[in-house]
Amino acid sequence: MVLPTPLQAFSGMPKASANTEKQTIVDGEKMTGAEALVRSLEDLGVQDVFGIPGGAILPVYHAIKDDTKFRFVLMRHEQAAGHAAEGYAVATGRVGVCIVTSGPGATNMITPIADANMDSIPLVVITGQVGVNAIGTDAFQEADIVGATYPVVKHSYLVTRAQDIPRVLAEAHYIARSGRPGPVVVDITKTAQTGDMYYSWPQRMLLPGYNPTTKAHGRVLSDAAKLFEQSYRPVLYVGGGTVRSDAGELVKELAEITDAPIVTTLPARGIVPDSDPKVLGMLGMHGTIAATGAVQRCDLLVAIGARFDDRVTGKLDAFAPGARVIHIDIDPAEIGKNRQPDVPIVGDVATVLKDLIPEIKREQAMHGKPDISHWWEVINKWVEDYPIKWEQPTDGSLAPQWVVKQLSDMADPDTIWVSGVGQHQMWATQIIEFDKPHSWISSGGLGTMGFGLPAAIGARVGSAREFADKKPVWLIDGDGSFQMTSEELATAFLDGTPIKIALLNNSVYGMVRQWQTLFYEHHYSATNLLDGENTPDIMDVPDFVKLAEAYGCVGMRAFTEEEAIECIKKANAINDRPVLIDFRVWKDAMVWPMVAAGASNDDVTYMPGIKPLQRAAAENE
Repeated sequence: MVLPTPLQAFSGMPKASANTEKQTIVDGEKMTGAEALVRSLEDLGVQDVFGIPGGAILPVYHAIKDDTKFRFVLMRHEQAAGHAAEGYAVATGRVGVCIVTSGPGATNMITPIADANMDSIPLVVITGQVGVNAIGTDAFQEADIVGATYPVVKHSYLVTRAQDIPRVLAEAHYIARSGRPGPVVVDITKTAQTGDMYYSWPQRMLLPGYNPTTKAHGRVLSDAAKLFEQSYRPVLYVGGGTVRSDAGELVKELAEITDAPIVTTLPARGIVPDSDPKVLGMLGMHGTIAATGAVQRCDLLVAIGARFDDRVTGKLDAFAPGARVIHIDIDPAEIGKNRQPDVPIVGDVATVLKDLIPEIKREQAMHGKPDISHWWEVINKWVEDYPIKWEQPTDGSLAPQWVVKQLSDMADPDTIWVSGVGQHQMWATQIIEFDKPHSWISSGGLGTMGFGLPAAIGARVGSAREFADKKPVWLIDGDGSFQMTSEELATAFLDGTPIKIALLNNSVYGMVRQWQTLFYEHHYSATNLLDGENTPDIMDVPDFVKLAEAYGCVGMRAFTEEEAIECIKKANAINDRPVLIDFRVWKDAMVWPMVAAGASNDDVTYMPGIKPLQRAAAENE
């Protein structure tokens, strides 16, 4: 699959203006605004839509017929519809589309909108709204969703006229996928849905001032190439923007010609295969020692589609203290926001790298290539001395890290991995061998528990559409995160979405418990999911196997390593319905390495009592 770049044209794409290309406008056909909305989505090439109906959006649902060109996936909660659209968008490179009603239907979408905004995921969220004359009267299920989402949306519309619907949908779809991708809200009044209009396509978009920069300007490419020529300890710090730009091959080529190691943020895992020896893994709070150490000791940090997030940098003024910085990002607002670069480059990552690589080759042809063999000796020592490892459980339960390792080792190489949020998310990023881009989907910036199950459904819907072999989808989730959207097991079963679910069940909010252990004097306040004044001492609230079976799915449970391996084998062989495995894991398992919030990355703890970067600094003094 070749994923579309943010500005790549496709069949049915509307034109940005009349000056770019002569448009052919068909004779207008009379229809309602609701019918125009459905037709616009079809003409935009939308293939799958997620949502839930309701009163203020019923005219649109009435216009969705058996012969409608897109597939509609009925979810069980609006928040889940948004996360499913996110999973779909990340897995396919297409724009995720949701249709929900007004009031609580719209407000339930705020979390996935904020999540997509943080992780630069292209969504078009269509919400119903009360009639024009009822706006401002506190009418039934009225909510100002445009105002409510203003801080967490890329753009938004309130549509009051039927005639505006095709143009607004064309603009929303274009805005969502162009520049820095993100969510766009289209709030459509019932008046606009039921009113008559004359449909024509394509539409002329009215977007004055919106012209994302994709190509680098000025001498910045030459300046960046010279910094590479002067660097003996370079690092490529690769973020989610590189995934959105589908620039993995270019990052790999840049690393090959410069010999620079590659470190990634959480959403960029797999952008270059883990089998490539230049890939050091994730850096930051729970990153590998090699990745975090390389950034802390580098003399040139090349940030590619990354935003210097606090989970990456730790104490900001102690982050990569000796490095000059090249920052490549399509969003000019990110340049200099947290770290002032020496060479700022605004542009689409893939476009910039295509232009930068020849500049570096020319610089190398004139001045030679720096010898960074000593740098790799230091890095390889970190890789050898500090692999990801874990403590064994003391209560006879499974080590959750061991479970993740078995899942990775036994999986189909084409597997798409999805996670919820918590300890299991970190173990997945640390332990799974990612060998293909776009094979990892998780909530990064917002850290949304409950993201995993609906996102896995969306990824599977997209996989079934995009790939003839229908890539398998494994969800790694925690019992706390899973229960926030577990109702979507109904969607998974009834919609024919045979995802596989590995539930790391420790009966606690694991990441919260870890912090309470380390920083809050072992005071486990509101962390035990089985606690309650009048509950008996039982292990199954809920019984996840019975829950899975109640929804028509296959449920299994594993207490021992032998049972775990047998369950994974069975799950891999089942492809006609969803499968859930309840792995009983150790509640006191910890995610290591770890940098405490607000601490310098130099203070990273590999395992209790071991701080490798402080030790290295002391040995060099």
